[in-house]
Amino acid sequence: MRRSTVLIVDDEEALRNFMRRNLEARGFRVLTAADGMEALHQFEQHRPDLIVLDLLMPRLDGMEVLRRIRRKDTTPIIVLTALDDEGDKITALEQGADDYLTKPFSVGELLARVHAVLRRARWAEASPSEGTMLRVGDVELDIEGHRAYHKGQLLDLTPTEFNLLKILMQHKGRVLPHRWLLQQVWGEEYSDAVEYLRVYIGRLRKKLGETKEHRHIWTEPGVGYWFE
Repeated sequence: MRRSTVLIVDDEEALRNFMRRNLEARGFRVLTAADGMEALHQFEQHRPDLIVLDLLMPRLDGMEVLRRIRRKDTTPIIVLTALDDEGDKITALEQGADDYLTKPFSVGELLARVHAVLRRARWAEASPSEGTMLRVGDVELDIEGHRAYHKGQLLDLTPTEFNLLKILMQHKGRVLPHRWLLQQVWGEEYSDAVEYLRVYIGRLRKKLGETKEHRHIWTEPGVGYWFE
């Protein structure tokens, strides 16, 4: 089985080494970068399976690195944030981050996040047996090909966005509770992380070009979401 490659990007050498040692001990191949420019170079050269990205760095900050990668690629990204930077967490998720880790964090937290994000990405890439097209209005989902279309135009979705859209469309017309959606898309350990769901629903709405007059994703306040 091929080892997953993780790119660690942080300007603190001690923290980079801490993450590298612990991930390598669990069988990961690890690359490191000390700033944003080096991170982009490593990314282009090696195309890692996952990036762990600090937001505060010299030369090019992590948020800009995230934006540049998301313009052309859906590689899973976990951002590292300070304890009180709630705004940075939400902004990073809105810009395309898949998850975040708050400093300081333990080895267990690091491994749990890494495994969870890779699991979601692999689940999205695994070819399902049904191999069907889902259609709701002007939205089409090619399950086997892992492609989504709106009015015939290909949508640029991350694996997590694809999973969320798929579940919403498979249960069209039914209100899906927040907790249930979080468990289905992110896993049991994310059952109470409503901010993830709120941000990802917002990202899907934007990519679907929703307006007040034309919507696919509807909100049932305090309960959940449904698709029609």
